[in-house]
Amino acid sequence: MATRGKSINVFLMDGDPTGRIKCTLANWTGVAYKIPRNELDKCKERDDLSQSGVYFLFGANEEDREAPQKVYIGQAGLRKNGEGILLRLMEHKRDQDKDFWNEAVVFTTSNDSFGQTEISYLESRFTNMAIEAKRYTVTNGNDPSKGHTTEEKESELEEFIDYAKIIMGTLGYMIFEPLLPSSASVVGSEAARSAKIFYIKSRGANASAQMTNEGIVVLPGSLIRKDLVPSCPDYAKSVREASKDFIDENGAMQRGILFKTPSGAASFVLGSPANGNTEWKTEDGKTLKDAVAEE
Repeated sequence: MATRGKSINVFLMDGDPTGRIKCTLANWTGVAYKIPRNELDKCKERDDLSQSGVYFLFGANEEDREAPQKVYIGQAGLRKNGEGILLRLMEHKRDQDKDFWNEAVVFTTSNDSFGQTEISYLESRFTNMAIEAKRYTVTNGNDPSKGHTTEEKESELEEFIDYAKIIMGTLGYMIFEPLLPSSASVVGSEAARSAKIFYIKSRGANASAQMTNEGIVVLPGSLIRKDLVPSCPDYAKSVREASKDFIDENGAMQRGILFKTPSGAASFVLGSPANGNTEWKTEDGKTLKDAVAEE
């Protein structure tokens, strides 16, 4: 069955693409907001932001664009004083322990239908989906419980999640999308045969990487050089530090990491300044630069 298109209503609330954005979909009761941290005060009159909902706090690494971005995922229930999501976001704005974020994405409903059951289930599913996708460093300190839901309610909420994933991608956050198509990792599959795989096998490293539409992914199982030379770029150091929980004592990577440039990926692997266009090579020794030129 062919995949059908979706029509998304994206409303620039301030007439500015970098400002507040409201998103809705046809035949969906959900409502999503993207709110810059410094624009929270402008949302005080919005009734739907006083409801229950689930939110994401996004923040980039200030020192390095190559380092994994961070996200905190939480829920906000309706309080006795009639305040909900917005009040919780304002609390996070004042919390020095969560000072990393600069934008919030919020999901609620147009008919105020979220109760504790719904937001607990969504918070848990969103958190685990983000962890599994391995795109962001999820800063939640605990694993939220889904609670108890009926199969009917679970089906309803999974449909909400499907729409939320579309909204997230539209807003530019690929938090739920795997770095590589799952089929590309299946040995012998068409995707695996056509994948653009490159290697670095020198100076103590034995790494492989795959080109994608977003950049280059250093693949799980790659061995990176364990020591760093004094001239190693700061961004390579910061990515290693941010990813230390996923690299074992031998330098073996337990998960893939996306880099915007081949040189960024090569410097990470080699622990030194590197030209990715010449360091990354095909299995038969052709450089990435030459391989791209032949396409």
